[in-house]
Order: sequence, then C-alpha cells, then structure tokens
Amino acid sequence: MSDQSKKSYEKVFVARQPVFRPDETLWGYELLFRSGRENMAVVVDESEATSSVIADGLIMALEGVDESARILINFPEQMLLEDVGFALPRETCVIEILENVRPSKKTLAAVRRLKEAGYTIAVDDYFGQPQLKPFIDLADIVKIDLLELGSDPDRVAEAVEAVPVSGVELLGEKVEDEATFRFLKDLGFTLFQGFFFSKPEILPGRKLSANETTKLQLLSELSSEGLEPARLAEILQSDPSLSYRLFRYINSVGFGLRSKVTSLKRAIDMMGMLQAKQWLRTVVLADMNTTPKGGELAFMAVHRARFLESFCSLSSDKPCNTDVLFIVGLFSLLDSMLGMKMVDILETLPLDDEVKRGLTSESDAHDYLHLAACYERGQWEETVRIIERHGLDVDQVDAIYARARIWAQEMMGHASPPEEADVVE
Repeated sequence: MSDQSKKSYEKVFVARQPVFRPDETLWGYELLFRSGRENMAVVVDESEATSSVIADGLIMALEGVDESARILINFPEQMLLEDVGFALPRETCVIEILENVRPSKKTLAAVRRLKEAGYTIAVDDYFGQPQLKPFIDLADIVKIDLLELGSDPDRVAEAVEAVPVSGVELLGEKVEDEATFRFLKDLGFTLFQGFFFSKPEILPGRKLSANETTKLQLLSELSSEGLEPARLAEILQSDPSLSYRLFRYINSVGFGLRSKVTSLKRAIDMMGMLQAKQWLRTVVLADMNTTPKGGELAFMAVHRARFLESFCSLSSDKPCNTDVLFIVGLFSLLDSMLGMKMVDILETLPLDDEVKRGLTSESDAHDYLHLAACYERGQWEETVRIIERHGLDVDQVDAIYARARIWAQEMMGHASPPEEADVVE
C-alpha cells in the first residue's frame, strides 16, 4: 500500500448494531464504518487499502463477540467490483449490497462469484423496486427499511409480497418499537434490526419485584460517595456468587499477580474503591435482566457509563465528576430493562440531583448520553456536530468511545454468573 493510502486510512471508526431473531436472541451485528472525520462508508479506489480498512475494522468490532454471531458488512459498488469480499471469512461475514449499487453485468458477476464461493448475500433497503430484482434473485437475506415505508403495515405487506424468491430470509431494519417488531414477526420476518430493544416497553401498573427492588437499592448504595471499603466487603460476602466473580475477575485481567487473590479485603485494596465499585455495579446491572436482549442492553449501558466517565479525561474548563457521569451512563437503559418509566424508577433511587438531570433533562451529561446513542446508531454527522459544539476533538472522542467498548467487553466478560457447579461457598 502506498504511503498516501496509509495516511488516508489510518483513522477508522466502526459502530455496530445488533440483529435479533424472533425469540430476541442475538443473530449478529451490522458494522457501520467511518473513515476519519467524514460521514461516509469506506469507499476507496485501491482494493488493497479497502481490504485493510475492513479487516482492521472487523477485528476491532468483534472483540468479545460470540463466535456464532454473523456480521453484516456494507458493500458499495467499487468494493464488489474489486472482489474485496474475498478478504473476509465467509462463515462469519454477510455481504450486504448497498441500495445505490446498480445491477450491471459487472456487479452481478461479482455477486455471483461471492455466492458461488459460499458467501451469504444480503440486499439492503428493498421496498419493492423492480430494478433490484436481479440482486434479489441472488440474495439469501432481503433487508426491508421500515422508515422508508413509513412503518405503514399495508406498504410493508406489499414490499414483502414483492420479494419474488422463496426461501429468502426477511430482515426488518430500523424497527423502532415493540408493536412493529410483533407485526413483522406475524408477517414472517426472521431477523430484526433497530432500536426497538432499547426503547422501554412500558407495562402499565407494573411493580418492581423484591429481587429488582433489592438490586436497585444496591445500585443506589454503590453510587454513594460515602461507601466504605468495609461495607463493600459486606455486600460481596453476602453473595458467594459475587465473591467468586470478583476473584475470577481480579485473577484474570492482568493485574500482574504472582499468586491468586482469595481475600476480599486484598481484592478491594488492589483494585481501589473506584474500580471495585464500577465492577460491582456492572455485575448488579448485568443481573437485572438475564435475557439475550437484556444482555445487549447491559453491555450498552456499561459501554455508555465508561464512555461518559472518560469525558473527564479530555481537556475542558468545565467541572467534571467521573462518578456522576458513570452512573448516568450505567442507569440510562434501566427503563428498557425494567419496562418502567425512568421517572418512576428514579423515585425509588435516592440519587444526586445531577445524576437525575443527566438522565431526564438538559445538561452536559444528558448531551453526552445523546452522543453515545448517536455512535450506537452510526449517525456520524450528529456525532461530529455534538462533539464540536462542546469544543472537543473528534479523533479524541472516537478514541475514548473505542477504548470504552474494550473496557465494557472485559467487564461484561467477567460479570456473567458462573455455572452453578463453579460457585464456591
């Protein structure tokens, strides 16, 4: 690769959006690439440079992801023509043909080469356009854009009927609420992408269970500035599973230990109160909802928490409280996890007013929370706008978002409950 190519593509950013099955288990992710500060998919002239960008981005995005997860990657026309797809593992990656690719002799030949080699082919943004039929005939997955169809049931049904190939999986994209999710299931869709899973489905009259109340109270206590190490040790001692998971974490994450730690006091001393509290809050949150959908929500919340906290490391004249920002991010999806309004949840938690403002009203913390959501959705223009409004550097914020994801993956990897046989008394 030329020096100019290296310079052009050394800054790569990747967002990932989950794709669910009808039972809300995770099928995989779509990767959304941004190169540098531009709001763009990675479209380049040199296939070597393109392959490097995709391969590096793939490695970045798949840290901590289950090996069975499938990965959708957008392919513009030039990527198809240059056979870039062959640089990717066919067992994992799905080649997604973007909506603006023309079904010419050359592009159809390129798609056939991939298909014959065993790659899964997806067609993006289909809503009945006859010009896309040649691609549909080769597709394994057809993505139907709900927002393009105005989420109108009749138009969606017409688009489904227009898919001329039997045996093709239908993927509903930009599914924004539970009602649409259920409607698509009834229509025969088998894959679902969008943020319906992160929007609260409010259940009228729902009350917190005793277990949920206990966990919320524990989260509140762990968010108190006055929490003492002795009290933290008491909390851990009250639950053998928590103690086990702490030992598993501290003995495996590179603390440079010569011998295993088996004392709670020593574990807390080695981690420090801040890290110990962060770890325990992560574990408690992960236990709030143990469904696959809940696991994705917990990961997003922990990622947001670390991302928001990291703003304090950026040069700024504004006062910054790392713990407040961490809590705002961590609690930001409790409404979706519990099926209750955030204001009702906050009534049960004696939290600092600054935290409540961050979760419910205009403040810098709430703005950072919105920024995290824009990253999650791949809304690149909006991410740049918010970052620049705060007088921050886009590359710096990109870096802390990426590092926060790595940290969340590590924390969540040690937050899941151990197998029953592994619990030590």
